[in-house]
Amino acid sequence: MDYSEESIALHQETRGKIEIRSKVSLKTKHDLSLAYTPGVAAVCMEIGLDRRKSYTLTNRANQVAIVSDGTAILGLGNLGPEAAMPVMEGKSIIFKEFADIDAIPLCINSTDVEDIIKFCKLIEPSFAGINLEDISAPRCFEILERLENELSIPVFHDDQDGTAIVTLAAIINACRVTGRSLHELHVVVNGAGAAGIAIARLLIHARVKEVVLVDTRGAIYEGRPGMNPIKQKIAEISNKAKFQGDLQSALTGADVFVGVSIGNIVTEEMIAGMNTAPFIFAMANPEPEIMPEPAFKAGAGIVGTGRSDLSNQVNNALVFPGLFKGLLSTGIKKVTPEIKTAVANSIAYSINPTRDNLMPTTFNKKVVENIVAVIAQTAEGVDFTEKKCDTAPETHAATLIN
Repeated sequence: MDYSEESIALHQETRGKIEIRSKVSLKTKHDLSLAYTPGVAAVCMEIGLDRRKSYTLTNRANQVAIVSDGTAILGLGNLGPEAAMPVMEGKSIIFKEFADIDAIPLCINSTDVEDIIKFCKLIEPSFAGINLEDISAPRCFEILERLENELSIPVFHDDQDGTAIVTLAAIINACRVTGRSLHELHVVVNGAGAAGIAIARLLIHARVKEVVLVDTRGAIYEGRPGMNPIKQKIAEISNKAKFQGDLQSALTGADVFVGVSIGNIVTEEMIAGMNTAPFIFAMANPEPEIMPEPAFKAGAGIVGTGRSDLSNQVNNALVFPGLFKGLLSTGIKKVTPEIKTAVANSIAYSINPTRDNLMPTTFNKKVVENIVAVIAQTAEGVDFTEKKCDTAPETHAATLIN
């Protein structure tokens, strides 16, 4: 089904997807005196004496900023901040519907790294967390790292680590369905931007046997000339065999394809050259690298895409509502690789997967509950560093909502 015209009609009818509603009554003068002047002066003075009370006397504790410059919108590229707003409003309603978090879209008119960092620092007093979104690589890596170090609230770049977490969850469940081991997989990731590099990092942390990243120039390998510093760093820990070649050559004999770049670039011939019954996660938006039907025809064992209108959706909407709910409720500031791995496991083990029902849906309430549970255990000092990804982690298995 083509959703384009119907979606435009919906947005025109509602003029966007979000609005602000009051928590308190304003029916009488007394109501107004408590909510605004003169009563509110006492509230301001309380916070002035102790800024931490902004978390208990205002909505700050449940308020997240969604910050974007519009340079990497879905698979559409740099369309500018105004064009990013429909996506950010979409994230806002997902935050509210599935985690009851108030998320405010803030699309800014600058692509400068220092401007974006300064903007986030300036708005920090109003929010309990910041979700970076659709900021292109390699700038997004520096922005996230700087903000993690310079802010006192959690910062999460969903295009990087949200995508990485949900991808790991999908591969975990593909292994559960097929009986394969995560640690024996040869994975090829097409796209070396924010999502691709974050996926590679997390899969390597999860001890996948081999990860090869491919960009428009072919495989990334240590010593390849002309790479930016981010690609140089990932080249040092991936592609152990230093394979050099294009995407088709890289896929030969591989167990898993992960696509987070350009649609319609994988052919049946490429899949036929992979290992027996490979996992195909064609997550480019809005058009996957290959559609499920030709992928299965070519011999794929598991197929997932990023689309909600196809089976086995692999989408980071499964991650960020529960992740931020867990961060806000525990006060954890930084999302470590151990937390990412634990969250991926909690998503995977929210269902008993099958080939055609590999991932929980966004509507599955157990997902948010399970993510919050594992983050709470992290706050209590549970160590996830030695937990395997192809079995349910003993530390949190008992807390998962079955």
